[in-house]
Amino acid sequence: MSSPKSTPPLLVVKSVSKAFPGVLALDRVSLELMPGEVLALLGENGAGKSTLIKILAGAHRPDTGSVHLRGQEVSLNTPAEAQRLGIAVIHQESNLVRGLTVSQNLFLGRERTTAGFVLARQERAASLELLRRSGAEIHPDTLCRQLTVAQQQLVEIAKALSQEARIIVMDEPSASFTNLEVARLLAIIRDLKAQGIGIIYVSHRLDEIFRLSDRVMVLRDGRHVATRPISEVNREALIELMVGRQLENEFPVRRAERGEERLAVEDLRRGDKVRGVSFSIRRGEILGLTGLIGAGRTELARLIFGADLPDSGSISLDGRKLKIRNPRDAIQAGIALLTEDRKAQGLVVGRSVRENFGLPNLPLLLRCGFVRQGRERSAFARHVESLRIRISHAEQPAQVLSGGNQQKVVLAKWLERNCPVILFDEPTRGIDVGAKYEVYLLIQELAAQGKAILMISSELPEVLGMSDRILVMHEGRIAGEITDVTHTTQEQIMNLAVGARSTASLIPSLRSAVIE
Repeated sequence: MSSPKSTPPLLVVKSVSKAFPGVLALDRVSLELMPGEVLALLGENGAGKSTLIKILAGAHRPDTGSVHLRGQEVSLNTPAEAQRLGIAVIHQESNLVRGLTVSQNLFLGRERTTAGFVLARQERAASLELLRRSGAEIHPDTLCRQLTVAQQQLVEIAKALSQEARIIVMDEPSASFTNLEVARLLAIIRDLKAQGIGIIYVSHRLDEIFRLSDRVMVLRDGRHVATRPISEVNREALIELMVGRQLENEFPVRRAERGEERLAVEDLRRGDKVRGVSFSIRRGEILGLTGLIGAGRTELARLIFGADLPDSGSISLDGRKLKIRNPRDAIQAGIALLTEDRKAQGLVVGRSVRENFGLPNLPLLLRCGFVRQGRERSAFARHVESLRIRISHAEQPAQVLSGGNQQKVVLAKWLERNCPVILFDEPTRGIDVGAKYEVYLLIQELAAQGKAILMISSELPEVLGMSDRILVMHEGRIAGEITDVTHTTQEQIMNLAVGARSTASLIPSLRSAVIE
């Protein structure tokens, strides 16, 4: 922490409580944030972190308690009021207007005008500088709908910088980042700290917490559990504070039993995003896929699932070539995709969790053109119990669930479909360490059933901890394959991810593909 102890806090939250029908989300929670401090806010999904953030953002009003900025009590009645008072919030799910350009989003509601006309050239020039500061290599005229989830997060960071806020709340800003992008983010945060800006940082990536935070605050079941200097806790102690019990291993231990080839991809191409990718996955195998932002990981998954059409290439399942023209063809063939952006692509957030569960399973639930809702409810109830999905009832809108519970609803609908091939794109993005372990167990259980699993992840510990083999992408190509995962380091993976041509320093089992 850069500020002396005698400096008054930037932010004080006193005994804040917030209840929703049937749920006490926050129960007398207090916190302090000092100038130039990073306060890490941790807790399992449903612990109350999102509710506290929404109170600071002006989206929710507390039932009891108070908020003080620089010693003065304030009422954060609206998001605009929170922004005016110097609080910027970068939410876990992007709030960008997808049909507008990056530049238009950065100055939305704060347009630079003269005589009623927007000064687009000035905004574009300012956007370039903001994007540079946020480490985003994105053109200001790019439509936000064309950005990956990770690129959207970089734009959100640039937007917070444009508001000249004194308090910045970052809710899972690096969930889709690889180590290189995280390093850039940490450099940005160090610069913000040097300017005296206070940062509340929410992340389930504990490595980041130890690298950047000054203190850590833990919530559990809506209550404050502990606030400690980061120097006084270790990884195991943090996990125990979060989940309320000891967690012996972060990744389940298993012995891979792989069968014959199940999914085969041959020379798949689409423009400069995916350039001649070939690989196969066996029955019972978990194949990890990683790479930097823009490497083509998500684009590859979309081609396999039929969300985009390839320029060339073929996909085979159990030795039979598939003709996939759209996601319906992929689902009917037995391929499921858990998308990276669950809010925009994985769920219809305005509909109930039951309806979301039923969408890909309608052929199994229909009779004479009508959905058998009793069967739908009972099927969904089984998954609610097995996945421990926290919902008040099956008709609850998906948009009110925490990120982790939304992800579990997406998992439930595909589990019911029972597809032999499952593509997981960032399966634990925004999920706490306890829920992550449950997802890992589930992925391993699916592999044990003979399913072929492609697991795309930006978290290198996750890739190393879960994969039987690892593919590393760079600029649309497979840059290398790792077969001896046990003896591989994160640095060796990053060497391939950044396109290193020399592999002299790498282990023999790590093979570089020919770069055209």
